[in-house]
Amino acid sequence: MPEGVSGAPRVVVLLLDGLGWNQFEQHRMHMPTLASFTGSHITTVAPSTTATALTSLVTGLAPGEHGLIGYRIDMGDTVMNVLRWGDEHGDLRRRYPPQQVQPCPPFLGLSVPVISKAELEGSGFTQAHLSGVKSMGWRAASSIAVTIREALDSGETFVYAYYDGIDKIAHERGFGPYYEAELRAADALVTQIVSVLPPDTVLLVTADHGQVHVGDNTIIPSPTLMDHVDHQSGEGRFRWLHARRGREGALRDAAQQYEDVAWVVTRAQVLDEQWFGARVPDFITRRMGDVALVPFAPVSFEEPLDGGAFDLVCRHGSLTADEMLVPLLAYTSEK
Repeated sequence: MPEGVSGAPRVVVLLLDGLGWNQFEQHRMHMPTLASFTGSHITTVAPSTTATALTSLVTGLAPGEHGLIGYRIDMGDTVMNVLRWGDEHGDLRRRYPPQQVQPCPPFLGLSVPVISKAELEGSGFTQAHLSGVKSMGWRAASSIAVTIREALDSGETFVYAYYDGIDKIAHERGFGPYYEAELRAADALVTQIVSVLPPDTVLLVTADHGQVHVGDNTIIPSPTLMDHVDHQSGEGRFRWLHARRGREGALRDAAQQYEDVAWVVTRAQVLDEQWFGARVPDFITRRMGDVALVPFAPVSFEEPLDGGAFDLVCRHGSLTADEMLVPLLAYTSEK
């Protein structure tokens, strides 16, 4: 933890979705305000993906305990997209009530002000990882700093704010001029927040994951592999393969064809090496596949049901430093 945070009378946490430490280090010139903060990097969770990392951040629990172990998770009778809280057939909030799937309260059960996009309020994922908070939704990023100050002026001593611009631009545009412009916009947001902080208030800035440029380097799993696969979960850079009945060994052997670009690991290895933490209950273990393909090369393993509105340029989910290292930077306003 950066110096001066412990014992601070007021703390604001700003989560910049998708700002990896390595990307920040390479682009410090575009974020001069954030670059002036104290601190360094920390390591996010596995998989390095928003649904898992944000839930760990607000609950303080490892993925194996809170159970949202990926972008898409096997619920037994369907594979659920956690961010959308649905599958290819539609919304799953009625079948899988979010607060039952993930019952661990955020922020130790305290009713904390959360300043996030208004359109996310009431979503299944928000209900799952932010139940019981004081939602203060924003519709334009220019409102974030103003809303933070309003919360602090009302007597709040801890505020959590979320901004997703960096992640969205990296996914859609990759690294380059659009990304650099977004970093400058995010730094301007940080500057705005600094300008409204009352005296002796700490601003902590962190992230959920970094990014890797993948572009067109996508791999469609081969027929020799898919012959043993019943279905898939996870995402392109942490691809779980669920074996057909009796094919677990054959699947493990066939997956070795990708060991030149990915860590090929079994469920048992993930558990033994505590990728998701030291404690993983059986009902959460059942959400895992039999074999995972976790790329160390800049590639992605494709699955049609992962698709969105556009092809992703930058991706995350794996265990490389570019994805796992995130900033933890602090600023303290003058007394």
